[in-house]
Amino acid sequence: MGIYEELQARGLIAQVTNEPEIREMINNGKATFYIGFDPTADSLHVGHFMALCLMKRLQMAGNKPVVLIGGGTAMIGDPSGRTDMRSMMTKETIQHNCDCFKKQMERFIEFGDGKAIMVNNADWLLGLNYVDVLREVGACFSVNNMLRAECYKQRMEKGLSFLEFNYMIMQSYDFYYLFQNYGCNMQFGGNDQWSNMLGGTELIRRKLDKDAHAMTITLLLNYEGKKMGKTVSGAVWLDPNKTSPFEFFQYWRNVGDGDVLKCLRLLTFLPIEQIDVMDKWEGSQLNTAKEILAY
Repeated sequence: MGIYEELQARGLIAQVTNEPEIREMINNGKATFYIGFDPTADSLHVGHFMALCLMKRLQMAGNKPVVLIGGGTAMIGDPSGRTDMRSMMTKETIQHNCDCFKKQMERFIEFGDGKAIMVNNADWLLGLNYVDVLREVGACFSVNNMLRAECYKQRMEKGLSFLEFNYMIMQSYDFYYLFQNYGCNMQFGGNDQWSNMLGGTELIRRKLDKDAHAMTITLLLNYEGKKMGKTVSGAVWLDPNKTSPFEFFQYWRNVGDGDVLKCLRLLTFLPIEQIDVMDKWEGSQLNTAKEILAY
């Protein structure tokens, strides 16, 4: 089983731009791929953990990860999945959050020569001239298509600021920049990022006449379709000072019976065959599966 087939078996793959091409690339370790993380807090949370797991799986299969910290895009704010505008952060807060992310990521991903690299889009976005950007990439985006994008549609009734409207262009520019400067040929992200990711592949095609690829992973939802990784007191963080190890353990120990096997597939490195055996478990055996997940 190749890594692509394993991702399928685990239920991770949501949407792809060109399945045969992506399958061939990642199964043969030919992908230089990126995943973006906007530093909107001083810790990663469980949603990020799923992306880090994907990154780790792909790295173990011989592909090269580019971790993109969104020091530039965080100054605009991603409207995806939100009903209101994000509060504006200072440059100092964004930088502090970037530093926190880097420390946490180094526990999961191997960085160094020939391994993963970490870049910050503030390094190229903050120096751009607005008129130059309009001339260089503005003509490549159709406002009609942008307004049809899911990430914008849900905000149209409550109000979408022009600031946030630019987010898709900034994220697309990131992919264009990474393609040119780092040979980055693929982008991975959550399923709510699909429109933004397609914007990047289209920009590369129109500006460079070359193909780049995108794949989204399923969002971490429970059997009722609600986002997981939230508690009464807020997000489940990867920082032990924000979510204690005990609270973290208890969160996973208490997941619903209908969610435990899905979480084992998405969030652990247990062999898929071992998880398939657990499919037949019921009653008290499911509590054992929950403890395996929590550990």
